[in-house]
Amino acid sequence: MSDSIISVEHVFKSVTDSTGTLDILRDIDFVLNARETVAIVGASGSGKSTLLSIIAGLDTPTRGTVRLAGQDLFALNEDERAELRGNKLGFVFQSFQLLGNLSALENVMLPLELAGKPDARKAASEMLARVGLSGRLRHYPKVLSGGEQQRVALARAFVVQPAVLLADEPTGSLDFATGEKVMELMFDLNREQGTTLVLVTHDDAIAARCDRHITIEAGTNVHHVIEAAFKALARALRAAVALDPTEHGVPSTKGTLV
Repeated sequence: MSDSIISVEHVFKSVTDSTGTLDILRDIDFVLNARETVAIVGASGSGKSTLLSIIAGLDTPTRGTVRLAGQDLFALNEDERAELRGNKLGFVFQSFQLLGNLSALENVMLPLELAGKPDARKAASEMLARVGLSGRLRHYPKVLSGGEQQRVALARAFVVQPAVLLADEPTGSLDFATGEKVMELMFDLNREQGTTLVLVTHDDAIAARCDRHITIEAGTNVHHVIEAAFKALARALRAAVALDPTEHGVPSTKGTLV
């Protein structure tokens, strides 16, 4: 039985205006397994954030398929996609996306209340304590620092215990030291909950902490293609060695007493 949680199958995205057609993504194809941490990297404008939006079902591909927990996102209507997002996904954005008229506690309670979960206040309070903000429950975003706002956003994302967390440049609006603390917290929470983490970043140090990298270049996941080629070569070499190990410098075990 497959352990895949996200399957992106030959996805293309293009937009057309009066000047012509612009290809944003071209034949993106990969599978992510449950509990993997994956960094999507590439230059600015390469299509990373567009890909993340398509994985979330917030944007639609020109062609291709995205499956989340086995369901074809774009075979669903918008209400069905929204329900699946609410049940399976958490989001963290560069710009925090907190509601300014809600306190930290109310921002974290919101996804629980929308999902009809019981004891939303208790669960939200506990998650804010987990991210070190037990003393800031009643504070509004405008009086919180950038690091505190992003910790509220992390609490809001993880409080629903999502199967997948999608994070788009989560440290992009933070200074280096604050960003390091936020990323440490994100990876800690990810390990605790066994979440699949899909992280868009331009930071090589952050990407290095993930299990896998998918590099988008000119709309194509080039490193995935290279990785697949190397894996195919390795399989071919193993098969050749298995056929005749002595030809490849591997000593024969025939006649050896074990």
